[in-house]
Amino acid sequence: MEFIYIYVFVVSFIATLVRSTFGFGESLIAVPFFILYLPMDIAVPLSVLISILVALVVVVQDHKQIHFDSAKWLIIFAVLGIPFGLLILIYGNEFWVKIGLGLLIIAYALYAIFGKNVLTLKTDNKLWLFICGFLSGVLGGAYGVNGPPLVVYGNMRNWSAKHFRATLQVYFLPVSFIGSLGYFAKGLITLEVLKYFLVSLPAVFPAIFLGRYLNHNISGNSFFKYVYFGLILIGIFLIVNTLLPLYSL
Repeated sequence: MEFIYIYVFVVSFIATLVRSTFGFGESLIAVPFFILYLPMDIAVPLSVLISILVALVVVVQDHKQIHFDSAKWLIIFAVLGIPFGLLILIYGNEFWVKIGLGLLIIAYALYAIFGKNVLTLKTDNKLWLFICGFLSGVLGGAYGVNGPPLVVYGNMRNWSAKHFRATLQVYFLPVSFIGSLGYFAKGLITLEVLKYFLVSLPAVFPAIFLGRYLNHNISGNSFFKYVYFGLILIGIFLIVNTLLPLYSL
Protein backbone atom coordinates (compact mmCIF):
# COMPACT_ATOMS: atom_id res chain seq x y z
CA MET A 1 0.00 0.00 0.00
CA GLU A 2 2.88 2.38 0.74
CA PHE A 3 4.33 1.62 -2.70
CA ILE A 4 1.17 2.72 -4.52
CA TYR A 5 1.12 6.02 -2.62
CA ILE A 6 4.75 6.72 -3.55
CA TYR A 7 4.03 5.67 -7.13
CA VAL A 8 1.04 8.02 -7.45
CA PHE A 9 3.15 10.81 -5.94
CA VAL A 10 6.00 10.33 -8.44
CA VAL A 11 3.77 9.99 -11.52
CA SER A 12 1.72 13.03 -10.46
CA PHE A 13 4.89 15.09 -10.09
CA ILE A 14 6.30 14.16 -13.52
CA ALA A 15 2.96 14.58 -15.34
CA THR A 16 2.26 17.93 -13.68
CA LEU A 17 5.78 19.18 -14.42
CA VAL A 18 5.25 18.47 -18.13
CA ARG A 19 1.84 20.18 -18.10
CA SER A 20 3.07 23.22 -16.18
CA THR A 21 6.16 23.63 -18.36
CA PHE A 22 4.57 23.19 -21.77
CA GLY A 23 0.86 23.77 -21.12
CA PHE A 24 -0.44 20.32 -22.08
CA GLY A 25 0.42 16.62 -22.23
CA GLU A 26 0.06 15.44 -18.65
CA SER A 27 -2.78 12.98 -19.32
CA LEU A 28 -0.64 11.13 -21.86
CA ILE A 29 1.86 10.53 -19.06
CA ALA A 30 -0.43 10.17 -16.06
CA VAL A 31 -3.07 7.79 -17.37
CA PRO A 32 -0.78 5.17 -19.00
CA PHE A 33 1.40 5.02 -15.87
CA PHE A 34 -1.47 5.15 -13.38
CA ILE A 35 -3.22 2.19 -15.01
CA LEU A 36 -0.15 0.00 -14.44
CA TYR A 37 -1.15 -0.20 -10.77
CA LEU A 38 -4.62 1.41 -10.59
CA PRO A 39 -7.92 0.45 -12.23
CA MET A 40 -8.90 2.56 -15.25
CA ASP A 41 -11.99 3.91 -13.45
CA ILE A 42 -9.67 5.39 -10.81
CA ALA A 43 -6.78 6.46 -13.04
CA VAL A 44 -8.81 8.57 -15.48
CA PRO A 45 -10.88 10.55 -12.92
CA LEU A 46 -7.72 11.08 -10.86
CA SER A 47 -5.93 12.50 -13.91
CA VAL A 48 -8.86 14.83 -14.60
CA LEU A 49 -8.93 16.15 -11.02
CA ILE A 50 -5.20 16.88 -11.22
CA SER A 51 -5.77 18.61 -14.58
CA ILE A 52 -8.43 20.89 -13.05
CA LEU A 53 -6.15 21.84 -10.17
CA VAL A 54 -3.17 22.59 -12.44
CA ALA A 55 -5.29 24.70 -14.79
CA LEU A 56 -6.85 26.64 -11.91
CA VAL A 57 -3.51 27.45 -10.26
CA VAL A 58 -1.90 28.51 -13.56
CA VAL A 59 -4.87 30.73 -14.46
CA VAL A 60 -4.59 32.45 -11.06
CA GLN A 61 -0.79 32.69 -11.34
CA ASP A 62 -0.58 34.08 -14.86
CA HIS A 63 -3.96 35.60 -15.70
CA LYS A 64 -2.19 38.62 -17.20
CA GLN A 65 -0.57 36.35 -19.80
CA ILE A 66 -3.86 34.89 -21.07
CA HIS A 67 -5.28 35.66 -24.50
CA PHE A 68 -8.89 35.46 -23.30
CA ASP A 69 -10.48 36.24 -26.65
CA SER A 70 -8.54 33.48 -28.39
CA ALA A 71 -9.34 31.02 -25.61
CA LYS A 72 -13.04 31.91 -25.75
CA TRP A 73 -13.36 31.09 -29.44
CA LEU A 74 -11.22 27.96 -29.18
CA ILE A 75 -13.54 26.66 -26.43
CA ILE A 76 -16.71 27.52 -28.37
CA PHE A 77 -15.50 25.82 -31.53
CA ALA A 78 -14.16 22.85 -29.54
CA VAL A 79 -17.62 22.29 -28.07
CA LEU A 80 -18.94 22.01 -31.63
CA GLY A 81 -16.30 19.41 -32.44
CA ILE A 82 -16.75 17.15 -29.41
CA PRO A 83 -19.93 15.38 -30.73
CA PHE A 84 -18.09 14.49 -33.95
CA GLY A 85 -15.23 13.11 -31.87
CA LEU A 86 -17.68 10.96 -29.94
CA LEU A 87 -19.09 9.63 -33.23
CA ILE A 88 -15.57 8.65 -34.30
CA LEU A 89 -15.02 7.00 -30.92
CA ILE A 90 -18.26 5.00 -31.22
CA TYR A 91 -18.38 4.18 -34.92
CA GLY A 92 -14.89 4.74 -36.30
CA ASN A 93 -12.21 2.13 -36.88
CA GLU A 94 -10.11 2.84 -33.79
CA PHE A 95 -7.00 1.13 -35.14
CA TRP A 96 -6.69 3.13 -38.37
CA VAL A 97 -7.87 6.42 -36.84
CA LYS A 98 -5.20 6.25 -34.13
CA ILE A 99 -2.48 5.20 -36.56
CA GLY A 100 -3.46 7.98 -38.98
CA LEU A 101 -3.66 10.54 -36.18
CA GLY A 102 -0.24 9.55 -34.86
CA LEU A 103 1.34 9.81 -38.32
CA LEU A 104 -0.36 13.15 -38.98
CA ILE A 105 0.88 14.63 -35.68
CA ILE A 106 4.44 13.41 -36.35
CA ALA A 107 4.40 14.71 -39.93
CA TYR A 108 3.17 18.17 -38.93
CA ALA A 109 5.63 18.42 -36.03
CA LEU A 110 8.54 17.54 -38.34
CA TYR A 111 7.30 20.11 -40.87
CA ALA A 112 7.01 22.78 -38.16
CA ILE A 113 10.52 22.02 -36.89
CA PHE A 114 12.31 21.87 -40.24
CA GLY A 115 10.00 23.82 -42.58
CA LYS A 116 10.74 27.43 -43.48
CA ASN A 117 7.29 28.64 -44.53
CA VAL A 118 5.07 27.96 -41.53
CA LEU A 119 1.98 30.19 -41.66
CA THR A 120 1.93 33.09 -39.18
CA LEU A 121 -0.99 35.24 -38.03
CA LYS A 122 -0.48 38.76 -36.69
CA THR A 123 -3.99 38.85 -35.17
CA ASP A 124 -6.69 36.32 -34.30
CA ASN A 125 -8.26 34.74 -37.35
CA LYS A 126 -11.79 33.30 -37.00
CA LEU A 127 -11.25 30.71 -39.72
CA TRP A 128 -8.13 29.31 -38.06
CA LEU A 129 -9.72 29.60 -34.62
CA PHE A 130 -12.57 27.48 -35.96
CA ILE A 131 -10.30 24.93 -37.63
CA CYS A 132 -7.99 24.50 -34.63
CA GLY A 133 -10.72 24.74 -32.00
CA PHE A 134 -13.05 22.36 -33.85
CA LEU A 135 -10.28 19.81 -34.44
CA SER A 136 -9.23 20.00 -30.80
CA GLY A 137 -12.81 19.17 -29.83
CA VAL A 138 -12.96 16.28 -32.32
CA LEU A 139 -9.66 14.80 -31.13
CA GLY A 140 -10.54 15.42 -27.50
CA GLY A 141 -13.95 13.82 -27.85
CA ALA A 142 -12.54 10.81 -29.66
CA TYR A 143 -9.27 10.13 -27.84
CA GLY A 144 -8.62 12.87 -25.26
CA VAL A 145 -5.85 14.39 -27.40
CA ASN A 146 -6.93 18.05 -27.45
CA GLY A 147 -3.46 19.56 -27.55
CA PRO A 148 -2.01 19.30 -31.10
CA PRO A 149 -4.45 21.70 -32.88
CA LEU A 150 -4.01 24.20 -30.04
CA VAL A 151 -0.24 24.00 -30.50
CA VAL A 152 -0.71 24.73 -34.21
CA TYR A 153 -2.73 27.88 -33.49
CA GLY A 154 -0.38 29.11 -30.76
CA ASN A 155 2.57 28.70 -33.08
CA MET A 156 0.84 30.53 -35.96
CA ARG A 157 0.05 33.40 -33.58
CA ASN A 158 3.66 33.35 -32.38
CA TRP A 159 2.62 33.27 -28.72
CA SER A 160 5.42 33.39 -26.18
CA ALA A 161 5.97 30.41 -23.88
CA LYS A 162 4.22 32.32 -21.06
CA HIS A 163 1.17 33.21 -23.15
CA PHE A 164 0.90 29.73 -24.62
CA ARG A 165 1.01 28.00 -21.22
CA ALA A 166 -1.48 30.37 -19.61
CA THR A 167 -3.95 30.54 -22.50
CA LEU A 168 -4.19 26.77 -22.84
CA GLN A 169 -5.15 26.46 -19.18
CA VAL A 170 -8.20 28.68 -19.76
CA TYR A 171 -9.16 26.18 -22.45
CA PHE A 172 -8.50 23.08 -20.36
CA LEU A 173 -10.13 24.34 -17.15
CA PRO A 174 -13.78 24.24 -18.34
CA VAL A 175 -13.15 21.16 -20.51
CA SER A 176 -11.71 19.20 -17.58
CA PHE A 177 -14.36 20.50 -15.19
CA ILE A 178 -17.17 19.36 -17.49
CA GLY A 179 -15.46 15.98 -17.75
CA SER A 180 -15.31 15.71 -13.96
CA LEU A 181 -19.04 16.44 -13.71
CA GLY A 182 -19.65 13.52 -16.04
CA TYR A 183 -17.49 11.23 -13.92
CA PHE A 184 -19.27 12.43 -10.78
CA ALA A 185 -22.69 11.78 -12.33
CA LYS A 186 -21.56 8.23 -13.18
CA GLY A 187 -20.30 7.66 -9.63
CA LEU A 188 -16.63 7.54 -10.65
CA ILE A 189 -15.45 10.30 -8.28
CA THR A 190 -15.22 7.94 -5.33
CA LEU A 191 -13.60 8.21 -1.91
CA GLU A 192 -10.72 6.12 -3.24
CA VAL A 193 -10.15 8.55 -6.13
CA LEU A 194 -10.21 11.47 -3.68
CA LYS A 195 -7.75 9.62 -1.42
CA TYR A 196 -5.23 9.28 -4.24
CA PHE A 197 -5.90 12.89 -5.25
CA LEU A 198 -4.92 14.01 -1.73
CA VAL A 199 -1.77 11.88 -2.00
CA SER A 200 -0.89 13.66 -5.25
CA LEU A 201 -1.22 17.20 -3.85
CA PRO A 202 2.25 17.40 -2.21
CA ALA A 203 3.69 16.50 -5.64
CA VAL A 204 1.40 18.62 -7.80
CA PHE A 205 2.00 22.02 -6.20
CA PRO A 206 5.84 21.97 -6.33
CA ALA A 207 5.66 20.66 -9.91
CA ILE A 208 3.37 23.54 -10.93
CA PHE A 209 5.79 26.15 -9.61
CA LEU A 210 8.88 24.38 -10.98
CA GLY A 211 7.16 24.08 -14.36
CA ARG A 212 6.31 27.78 -14.28
CA TYR A 213 9.97 28.60 -13.61
CA LEU A 214 11.12 26.39 -16.50
CA ASN A 215 8.45 27.81 -18.82
CA HIS A 216 9.42 31.41 -18.08
CA ASN A 217 13.09 30.66 -18.68
CA ILE A 218 12.74 28.92 -22.05
CA SER A 219 13.61 31.25 -24.90
CA GLY A 220 10.85 32.00 -27.37
CA ASN A 221 12.76 30.47 -30.27
CA SER A 222 13.33 27.20 -28.43
CA PHE A 223 9.93 26.77 -26.79
CA PHE A 224 7.91 25.53 -29.75
CA LYS A 225 10.75 23.25 -30.83
CA TYR A 226 10.46 21.52 -27.45
CA VAL A 227 6.68 21.45 -27.85
CA TYR A 228 6.89 19.90 -31.31
CA PHE A 229 9.34 17.27 -30.12
CA GLY A 230 6.71 16.56 -27.46
CA LEU A 231 4.10 16.17 -30.21
CA ILE A 232 6.36 13.68 -31.97
CA LEU A 233 6.46 11.65 -28.75
CA ILE A 234 2.65 11.86 -28.53
CA GLY A 235 2.35 10.61 -32.11
CA ILE A 236 4.74 7.74 -31.41
CA PHE A 237 2.82 6.92 -28.23
CA LEU A 238 -0.48 6.74 -30.14
CA ILE A 239 1.00 4.42 -32.77
CA VAL A 240 2.82 2.15 -30.31
CA ASN A 241 -0.19 2.04 -27.97
CA THR A 242 -2.35 0.99 -30.92
CA LEU A 243 0.04 -1.66 -32.26
CA LEU A 244 0.98 -3.26 -28.91
CA PRO A 245 -2.26 -5.29 -28.56
CA LEU A 246 -1.50 -6.94 -31.90
CA TYR A 247 1.85 -8.20 -30.66
CA SER A 248 0.36 -9.45 -27.39
CA LEU A 249 -1.98 -11.85 -29.23
